[in-house]
Amino acid sequence: MWSKHKGTLTIISGFSGAGKGTIVKRLVSDYPDVYALSISATTRKPRKGERHGIDYFFMEHDEFESKIREKEFIEYAQYVGNYYGTPKGYVYEKMDEGKDVILEIEVQGALNVKKQYPDSLLLFVTPPDAKTLHNRLIGRGTETEDVIMDRMRRATEEADLIANYDYIIVNDDLNDSVRFTHELINMQRYKTANNNNFIIDIKNNLTDYLKGEK
Repeated sequence: MWSKHKGTLTIISGFSGAGKGTIVKRLVSDYPDVYALSISATTRKPRKGERHGIDYFFMEHDEFESKIREKEFIEYAQYVGNYYGTPKGYVYEKMDEGKDVILEIEVQGALNVKKQYPDSLLLFVTPPDAKTLHNRLIGRGTETEDVIMDRMRRATEEADLIANYDYIIVNDDLNDSVRFTHELINMQRYKTANNNNFIIDIKNNLTDYLKGEK
């Protein structure tokens, strides 16, 4: 009677430079049969090497706006003249396959998704301290000091919202962070809210068993 679980939805956010993207990539790489990374839809043009359905679902503006009207996105936003959004269909399909779907988005988007899907798991990735975050941003070697300080100031604002998340992942050691994140998501499968069908089945099974014993 105990059947394959339906997948769960996990939303991962964190400061820029905290390492959330690296953790997500490791989870998908280390556990390919367990996780599916949500693929975003966008109206921007593909960059060299990007593939439709792999990196993004590429759409025209009219198609994207039509899907907005039809409420086909979990969340969406506009950035620099283009739309970005998370298609419901892909997420539901992977969850029905038993995959745990990971959605890596910024704080405001994450909190909006949590309102729509209260049973989803919210994880916030942070370094152990501000100096480590600053050093990681410098270590990228891709941004000016002004941009780095803008990201640090943004992190200060985001810190006010961490308490809205279910768990904090302090990314000091990457291997430990990947293991801990995996354990938290795995436990989410056993929440009573994610096992309503089993609860009904076991109750009916117990009732039928007792009838048969009479």
